[in-house]
Amino acid sequence: MDLEKRPEPDGCLVVAIRLPVRIVALVLVVPVRLAWDALTVVGRLVYQRVLVPLTRVFVVVPAVWLYAYVLTPLGRVIAVLGRGAGVALGWLGRALFVWPWVALWRFGVVPAGLALAWLTRVLVVVPAVWAYTYVLTPLGHAIALLCKGVGRALGWLGWVLVVVPCGWVYAWLLTPLGHALRWAALALGRGAATLLRWIFVVPVLTLWRWVLVPVGRVLGVIAREIGAALGHAWRVAGYVSLAVGRFLGRLLRWLVVDPLRWAYRSVLTPVGHAVRDQVWRPAIRVAKEVRATVRQVRADVRRALFGTPRPAVGLPEPQVRDRREPGVASTRTLDRSTTALTKD
Repeated sequence: MDLEKRPEPDGCLVVAIRLPVRIVALVLVVPVRLAWDALTVVGRLVYQRVLVPLTRVFVVVPAVWLYAYVLTPLGRVIAVLGRGAGVALGWLGRALFVWPWVALWRFGVVPAGLALAWLTRVLVVVPAVWAYTYVLTPLGHAIALLCKGVGRALGWLGWVLVVVPCGWVYAWLLTPLGHALRWAALALGRGAATLLRWIFVVPVLTLWRWVLVPVGRVLGVIAREIGAALGHAWRVAGYVSLAVGRFLGRLLRWLVVDPLRWAYRSVLTPVGHAVRDQVWRPAIRVAKEVRATVRQVRADVRRALFGTPRPAVGLPEPQVRDRREPGVASTRTLDRSTTALTKD
């Protein structure tokens, strides 16, 4: 027994619709997909090579500089000024608004309130409690008993004069009349429902079952095949676009990248190495030698004109000498002069 659900074979109508729809969709979608992929590549290059560097140069760097060298010092100055102004305003506010009201409350309002509360208790609360306990409470109990008796009498009269006649009318008059009206309404409703069913429901069901459902199925098949054809054409156009992009990339590599790489490796790199080894390094070496010679000549001229400086008496000779000046073994004297003016 085959437990797997096998797909139902497509009918001839589906097959007849599928092939032309897929051909038309492929012809229409391939140029759109090629243009879309080209725009995607160009947009990515523009974003990575133009917009990001321009944004970094014209937005990020000025914003960082403005934040670091303008807004941060200005914010610190404003914070310091605001802290000082807050302390001064807080002290001034307490002196003008808090302390006078606290003193008025403590030494004026509280004693006056205590005195007023004592007078109110003596003149109002005590007489009111006495009147409630010994006058209003007995009077209220008497009024409550009177109202309870009157209420019982009125309730008996209402039962006899209203409830009993209404119950008789409901049981022996309204109930039979309601049942008769209900039966008539049910019979009339069933007849109207049958008439409406044969006039409206049956034709609508017939139209739905034998006209709209088959037309809808055909339109659904057409719409499904158009969607499937568009999806298939989009995928095929993607493969075509990928092949075209690879061909153009390989062509660009053969015509531009590989010649530039060969020129860089075979021409510019040997020329650069030759320039570095034959021109730049000898020039640096000659410049260093000329600099060392100039320093030596300057040291010899200084020593010939002014002599070697004599160390101070009682101080040890410094261990670190000027690297540009040659060291002297002993102190210079007239007998051991090396200048042309003092030689014999």
